[in-house]
Amino acid sequence: MIEFSDVSKSYWTGTRRKVILDRASFRLEPGRSLGILAPNGTGKTTLINMMAGLERPDEGQITRRGRISFPLGFMGGVVPRHSGRENTRYIARIYGLDPDYVEAFCRWLCGIEEYFDRPVGTYSQGMRARLSFALMLALEFDLYLIDEGMPQTTDAAFNRKAGEILRERLETTSVVIVSHQPQVLERFARQAAVLRDGRLHMFDTLEEARALYDYHA
Repeated sequence: MIEFSDVSKSYWTGTRRKVILDRASFRLEPGRSLGILAPNGTGKTTLINMMAGLERPDEGQITRRGRISFPLGFMGGVVPRHSGRENTRYIARIYGLDPDYVEAFCRWLCGIEEYFDRPVGTYSQGMRARLSFALMLALEFDLYLIDEGMPQTTDAAFNRKAGEILRERLETTSVVIVSHQPQVLERFARQAAVLRDGRLHMFDTLEEARALYDYHA
């Protein structure tokens, strides 16, 4: 479960104050998934980071219960000078999991072969995205946070395996996914919201949210 109570967040851009959220309140119950439609530049990543606890609100309260994932694509816990193997084993220990299992799972899902034993700092953007997604799936959370959908890679086998695993997980867990593309949300969420001008408009269905989103497009 995650709940926002009168949460506000803004940034000073150097010329003006950009409002991300203005007294937003909502509650996502266990077993429910939420898709959030938001145009580029409106604060999608900031919103996801606040849900994960990576950023704090200016005002209001965020309540989290259960195991909430880091955002898909977030590499803040990965040390670039260490190999994929070293990073996965270290992160497994942080979460109290079996390092052998987490290493084997990530090695299998990533499919980057000898690069798994090389420093992450030498990885391409695609390989880093695969490692991030593999770690998120290996750790098994109650709520998954996804910014802009599946990682865009040219490896069809990875996309297929990762997508199948995530869909299986979502049968018993929840997801919050934010995107500027309605079609990205269709696979993961029925309940939806629209983030625009600091306001979070909540709807029971993606169709209702899309109507408002398309109207202002």
